[in-house]
Amino acid sequence: MSYFLGIDAGGTKSEFLLGDETRELARVRKGTIQRLRTDARTAETNLEEALRDLTAATGISMRSIERCCIGTSGETVPLVVDWLREALDRHLGVELVLVGDVEVALDSAFRGGRGVLILAGTGSNVAARAADGSIITAGGWGPILADQGSGNFLGREGLRRGFLAIDQQRPTWLLDAVRSHWHLASLGELIERANSTPPPDFSQLAPVVVDCAAKGDAVAQEVLSQGGSDLAYLAGLLIERIRKIEANTRGQFELPAVAIAGSILAHVAPVRESLERSLRARYPEIVFEQAPVDPPSGALWRARHGPSTR
Repeated sequence: MSYFLGIDAGGTKSEFLLGDETRELARVRKGTIQRLRTDARTAETNLEEALRDLTAATGISMRSIERCCIGTSGETVPLVVDWLREALDRHLGVELVLVGDVEVALDSAFRGGRGVLILAGTGSNVAARAADGSIITAGGWGPILADQGSGNFLGREGLRRGFLAIDQQRPTWLLDAVRSHWHLASLGELIERANSTPPPDFSQLAPVVVDCAAKGDAVAQEVLSQGGSDLAYLAGLLIERIRKIEANTRGQFELPAVAIAGSILAHVAPVRESLERSLRARYPEIVFEQAPVDPPSGALWRARHGPSTR
């Protein structure tokens, strides 16, 4: 019997899925093991606890695993890659397939096949696979440079539009809600906090923006709508790149299906609805999968099949 381990370590949590050739055997969720999000000691503790819990649940030694696939954000950052390779080698000592978190989500949706995956959680990224197996991406440049439609975007953009509303003399209770969330006494303290170094975790403000939008705040509603339309724009860029890649090889171009992943698209309906509305305005016939994909199952699928060939 061969055993395989898939790990989704893209954001503020990590999820581990152990399986054999055909079945899922145990699943464990822990804190992050991504070194851009935590220190080495915490990451090591989270990893150790996850592997220990998998063994306790199944009786399977982690040293008997044949291959492990881990999908993570920052897969091109040496701090992330080097630590993961060293840590997994210490604890497992097996073949490791290290890819981006959006790629394992893509595999979860399309099992190595053609399609577009839009991921928006703490951060965001969009990836697609063409008919020839090539993977292309858009966005994913981090919280300062990109992360459209993500939790980080919603929090940061909520603040920006909240302050713009002051200049526009538009009503909004976004800034009061953020002050309450951060336990700040004045607008001046909010300005200082938002511009501090290192910056605060703006993704923690996403629920505040979502709550204000649900209560009818027009400024907050515009933030959610913008997040969805920005993600649709990135997806459109990839669809057109697929069109070019497949030109003269498949006859009439067939639109790839679109799948979603990540906590924002899973739980924040206005962002998801704006995304779908914007995509359908450009591609009326596009197939849009409503149910979010399960990235750990994509990591397990990749662990079973080995590295993709591109």
